[in-house]
Amino acid sequence: MISASRTAWQRFNGHGRRPVGFFKSLKAVVLSSYINFMVILIPFAWLSHFRQWGEMTTFWLCFLAIIPLEKLFEWCGEQMALYLGSTLGDLLIISLNNTVEATLAIILLLKCELKVLQSTIVGVIVLHLLLIPGTAFLIGGSSIWEQQLNPHLTQLNNSLLTVGVLSMLLPTALFSALDSSSITPEARVLPSDELRAYFLRFSRGTAVVLLVIYICSRIFLTNPPGEENALVLHPDVPDALKEKERKLAEEEPETISWVCLAVILVTIGLLAITAEFLVDTLDHVRQEGNIGEEWFGLILLPLVSFGADGVVAVCFFLRTSLQHFFGKTKIPSELAKARAIDLSIQFSIFWMPFFILLAWWIDKPLHMLFDYYEVTVLISSAFLVNYITSDGKTNWVEGLIMIGFYLVIAMWTWFYQGQPGQGVMLACKMTVAEALANEVAAEVAAA
Repeated sequence: MISASRTAWQRFNGHGRRPVGFFKSLKAVVLSSYINFMVILIPFAWLSHFRQWGEMTTFWLCFLAIIPLEKLFEWCGEQMALYLGSTLGDLLIISLNNTVEATLAIILLLKCELKVLQSTIVGVIVLHLLLIPGTAFLIGGSSIWEQQLNPHLTQLNNSLLTVGVLSMLLPTALFSALDSSSITPEARVLPSDELRAYFLRFSRGTAVVLLVIYICSRIFLTNPPGEENALVLHPDVPDALKEKERKLAEEEPETISWVCLAVILVTIGLLAITAEFLVDTLDHVRQEGNIGEEWFGLILLPLVSFGADGVVAVCFFLRTSLQHFFGKTKIPSELAKARAIDLSIQFSIFWMPFFILLAWWIDKPLHMLFDYYEVTVLISSAFLVNYITSDGKTNWVEGLIMIGFYLVIAMWTWFYQGQPGQGVMLACKMTVAEALANEVAAEVAAA
């Protein structure tokens, strides 16, 4: 373990690599992506918030301003991977790519938007299970018969994804059993503060277990059993992955690691402020756009994290189409890009439990009792992804299937208004009884 830590520290400090100057590092950061020009939207988004240009204007400016910040996270993670190696580097890239969603979720939690937060958690997981990897499989597999996945990692991911999804199913199944086990409708178990307290305790215990599982899985991947196995690829990985690791060791970074760290910290600060301004506009945008709360949380908010990937995917498709038209084709990669699935796993068994424990600390009643429809969407998405990746291979048709299923979910969600009565269990600034009374009063007024 000590040897592995020393090796990781030497890698981080660029031992054995060509030194990169400070100003050259900054230049590389600025020119890292053509999407970076969109950072000019950040001051306009802030001005729109303070000058009150309109809630809808502020929402879309903040929405677009977050896109280049997400791309900076991804680029810095890829640069850090050159110092840390593929195993630790992938973990860092996954964590940084989840920063946008995690920041949005924390702000929703602090502002007591717990129902939207739950929908967003499910939406982020589903987005990273279906749309993002589906797009990668479709584009990457368009010029090759099939692409390979890391079989060692895929098997572990299938298990981790399953335990994360089933852990979210159990509270919903228990609540459903309590609600439907009575003989008459009058005798049903109504939501109450006592019942919510039980679900909060169960959720916090489950959160601790899931965090332990995720941390142990990362230890297993970075330092598996056996001598001299730390930070070493599994012997049975595909040759394409071994070639990627070899190129990673030979490729020279464009920036020094400490500049990357500084950029990450600054970007987190910019993201936190911009995301807070975005969250402040949610109620107005939902009402003005006549958007259902479920569709807003399950589909629209998670798409913030797909903005950069979507722009890059479209540009890549156009560039490769032009190259093919002019006869300048490249050798396609045999390695499928499935990192987004790792993002969904981290979000389900690390970030979601973290939100549960953070809510406990700041006295917010966030629990793991999700909407029936949301749990159904989550389970079906996980089943499809596990089935497609079970053989360790993908092709463009399977990518199209994943995208198609995501579109089906988006269409059905547009007409879904949420499970009646479930929101009262997430009442943040009142008791469950008060929330029930308010809901009944609202229904009477509407009638």
